Amino acid sequence: MTATPSSAPPTADLLARLADLLGPSGILTETSDVAPYCTDWRSLYHGRAAAVLRPASTAELAQAVSLCAAAGVAMVPQGGNTSMVGGATPDESGRDIVVCLSRMNRVRQIDPLDHTMDIEAGVTLKAAQDAAREAGLMLPLSISSEGSAQIGGVLATNAGGNNTVRYGNARELVLGLEVVLPDGSVFNGLRRLRKDNTGYALRQLFVGSEGTLGFITSAILQLQPQPRAVEAALCAVADAGAALALFSAFRAQDPALIQAFEYMSGAGMDLVTRLVPGTSLPLAEPAPAYVLVELATPRRNADLRTVLEDVLACMFEAGTVSDAVIAESEGQRLALWKLREEHAEAQRRAGASVKNDVSVPVSRVPELIDRASAACAALIPGIRPAPFGHIGDGNIHFNLVQPEGMDPAAFLAQDHRIMDAVAAIVRDLDGSFSAEHGVGRLKPYMMPGWRGGAELATMRRIKDAIDPHGLMNPGTLFPPAG
Repeated sequence: MTATPSSAPPTADLLARLADLLGPSGILTETSDVAPYCTDWRSLYHGRAAAVLRPASTAELAQAVSLCAAAGVAMVPQGGNTSMVGGATPDESGRDIVVCLSRMNRVRQIDPLDHTMDIEAGVTLKAAQDAAREAGLMLPLSISSEGSAQIGGVLATNAGGNNTVRYGNARELVLGLEVVLPDGSVFNGLRRLRKDNTGYALRQLFVGSEGTLGFITSAILQLQPQPRAVEAALCAVADAGAALALFSAFRAQDPALIQAFEYMSGAGMDLVTRLVPGTSLPLAEPAPAYVLVELATPRRNADLRTVLEDVLACMFEAGTVSDAVIAESEGQRLALWKLREEHAEAQRRAGASVKNDVSVPVSRVPELIDRASAACAALIPGIRPAPFGHIGDGNIHFNLVQPEGMDPAAFLAQDHRIMDAVAAIVRDLDGSFSAEHGVGRLKPYMMPGWRGGAELATMRRIKDAIDPHGLMNPGTLFPPAG
């Protein structure tokens, strides 16, 4: 089952009932008002929607979903609309209703003893981080789009980010969830328990489900102590193999200190420093590759600088690191992070790009970069590989920028050939074609080959059991049946 549904278009009567329920601030129907919700962040998908619903509470959402479900109208959950794979964009039929939870934006409670946060789905990740910081704690999830991405979408896509190497993905932070199911009923699993062995962990079904099983409306998240000491350094290395040797050295010293460990290619760094204002390379000369390492601890009087300098000194002597700069202030630390975070923007300014969010076992990252770079160069001469990302957990954003002077449309027309060439190598290395961005509307065609058989069949049975009419985020995650 899980066939693409033939959903019904919303009737004037349904829209009127939704307007009565949600009020003038809770529904958008004018074409100009709806349009911003119908294009994804990367402008890969341009859909249409009959309306945008903006409920202000779980009760309002539940009633609205009940009305839409009874009418057979498909619903597309959308948070900050920062999906990299079109996972929150309606299709072109104009039958879907987009549901945005941005008005549900309260941090309900922070418990400093439990180290937990009770938070609604429409709160941005940055606002959640700030609230935790004000309480003397830390929400350790950090992603490039945190100023726009909302908690509901962050959890629905099981976001990863810069601190996964230490704290895990979003899934590891979730203690409890509240979810409005596709029929309008409410699953209330807002529990703050570390141990609750009472059957299936239903909350984990919804984390990473990409809005195909229901609407995450609020969550109980685990927090961490706020670091008292942070040290960051940008290191020049010869290649990804040297980057992993440096990672091993820091892990051998004290793995609990590593908060982030990021890889950047020389080509990618060159694009950043040439194309993004306010950036410059703080090293004597360019290198083939770079590592941004950040250490952090909540311990008082911790001498992280000595740890950082000792490991780097050993790696200099071994020839693993050729140059390095250590941040001397918070401003310098942020400047180092800007070099990492502006990679996507620099690639956008350089022309069209094809993005591959992939993961392999950490030890196989160097082979991935070497083989995929060669395969793509053979496919399109002059293509510019610009891999970067979370090498400490095996997740590399293997992005490829069009050859200089090539027509962007002609390059993007080959996006699936490029993605498939990279994916073939990832598969040979026992990896995944989606590490943290999800499947969305971009990659469902890959699911049968990668997750077919019993695995995909089980996913379909779960989907059919919870959303038997296929009204939740149609076209996302699942390929058409048959």
